[in-house]
This record gives sequence, C-alpha cells and structure tokens, in this order.
Amino acid sequence: MKEWWLHVGLLCVPLIAVYLHIPPPQLSPALHAWRTAGAFFTFRGHNIFYRDSTGAVGSTDVIILLHGFPTSSYDWYKIWEPLSQRFNRVIALDFLGFGFSDKPRPHRYSIFEQAGIVEALVSHLGLGHQRVNLLSHDYGDTVALELLYRYDHNRTGHLLVNSLCLSNGGIFPETHYPRLLQKLLKDSGFLSPVLTRLVNYMLFSKGIGEVFGPYTQPTDAEYWDMWTGIRVNDGNLVMDSILQYINQRLKHRDRWVGALTTTSIPLHMIYGPLDPVNPHPQFIRHYQNLVQRSTVSVLDEHISHYPQLEDPTGFLNGYLNFINSF
Repeated sequence: MKEWWLHVGLLCVPLIAVYLHIPPPQLSPALHAWRTAGAFFTFRGHNIFYRDSTGAVGSTDVIILLHGFPTSSYDWYKIWEPLSQRFNRVIALDFLGFGFSDKPRPHRYSIFEQAGIVEALVSHLGLGHQRVNLLSHDYGDTVALELLYRYDHNRTGHLLVNSLCLSNGGIFPETHYPRLLQKLLKDSGFLSPVLTRLVNYMLFSKGIGEVFGPYTQPTDAEYWDMWTGIRVNDGNLVMDSILQYINQRLKHRDRWVGALTTTSIPLHMIYGPLDPVNPHPQFIRHYQNLVQRSTVSVLDEHISHYPQLEDPTGFLNGYLNFINSF
C-alpha cells in the first residue's frame, strides 16, 4: 500500500509543476520602454535583442555591455545615459536565453555561442573594424574572456578589443560559490525541468535578494522587472541548461584565465566586496595576484554582487577613471 501511494506521489509532482507554470507578468512601463528602444537581429535562426544608442558628439569610442545571469541588458539602465555622454555608441544585448532574446529548448547553451553572438552583432552593426571597449558583469565576464581569447589569438571574425572592464563574476572556479538554487538547477539531471517550473517569484526574489547588500536591496518594482525579464519567452524553463556555464568555466579555466593573465590590453576590475558569490577578500586577492597588470576599484563595503545597480555612481566613477586613463 505504501509503495502504491509513493508512485502516485511521484506522478503528481510533474502535474503540479505544470499547474504552477502560470503566464508571465505584463511588462512594466520601464521594461516596455527598454524593449521599444531596442531592436532584434537574427543569429542562426534565433532572434537576439539589443540596444544601440548614439551618444557623445565628437567621440568615436564604442562600448559594449555584457550582462550577467539570470538577468538581462536591463541591468545597465542606471548608467546608460551617463555612458552615452562619454561614448559615441553604447551597445548592449540580451544573450540567447535571456531577457527579450529567444530562449530555445532543448538547446546546449554555451559561452562560446554567446561570444559568437556578440561578434555577429558587431558585424550586423557594421563595426567589424572598430575597436570596442567591453564592460561586463557576472556571466558576461566569461563571455568577455572568450572574446579576449579570440582577439589575442587573431581568430576569424574576432572583435577588436580596446579595453576590458570586469565586475563581480566567477572568473576563477576556485573562488566562486554558486547559490544553492543554482546548484540544484544545474546538477539535478532529469529533475531539473521539474525544478525550473517550481521556481516562482517568491523563490526568485529571495534568492536574488541574497546577492544584494542589506542597504541596497532592489525595490519591489525592480524585483518584478528582473523576474519578468526571465519569464519572457519561458526563460525560467531554460535556466538549468544555461547554468551549465559554471561547469564550462571549470573545464576551460586555462583558456579563459590564461587570456586574462597574458593579454596586453588595458584591464580593470570593479568589485562590490560584500558579494557572497565571489567573497572578499579571497576573490580580490586572488585576482590581484594573478592579474597584476589590472587596475582595481573596490566599492563601499556594503555593495554586493550587482554593483552597477547597487551603486551606479561609484560604479560609473570607477569605470570612467579607468577609461580616461589611457
């Protein structure tokens, strides 16, 4: 009898998961405006969202912003206008599987593919011969390192990288501590598709809130914008596939960390020291020891994993001091 009820219980789990897959929330006015200001291009049959703003008159400098997991290009909205006053072109995209871009499933998401998407976007915009400055965060850090590797090894179609500024990302597997939910989603095998459907706004907001500082928590509206960006095109259902990037970082550590330690381009790191994913002082000491050519901006002690959202002024000052130094 007990075994019979066990089987019934196991059969009910996926049915409950399907039931909990409610429609995505409506776009807020702010998110709607962000999407309306952008455009799409096609990469291997997939639609990729991007924003491209023409900014400072008299400047030819171009900056490309690479966002983190699990959010989107909207992460940069607080510093978009100030960057447009410094750069002639400010460009950001939603990686495949994120934000307003397509989120195919099943699909083998990879850092290599995302780097190819950035290269394709640059070509689409006619900037293949333009030196570009990369500003990245979290997941975007690793995409940036793959782009840097291709540039330094003169790979076909590579970006001409002028500078690279990283921020709070797990670029070293040995100092990276993924959150419990991330571990569950990436390592649960056949249960992962069920878990992705069980993740709801309450679980998401609790998890993402843990990587913000206690005095820099997102507002309710900001939490909902992040969650809405994930839910567009059923993005919550591909999170387990995208999270394999953590394993890719470990497998290809020598390639990506090697690119960082051997490049001759200007490098900078902006770091929120309260980050539980890349904790202080372990992470920043390791970075400074391995990447001795890089300059570093350590923000106030209460700034955590999303420095561009938690302290946009400090983040922007750190970046502009770097970019104006060469």
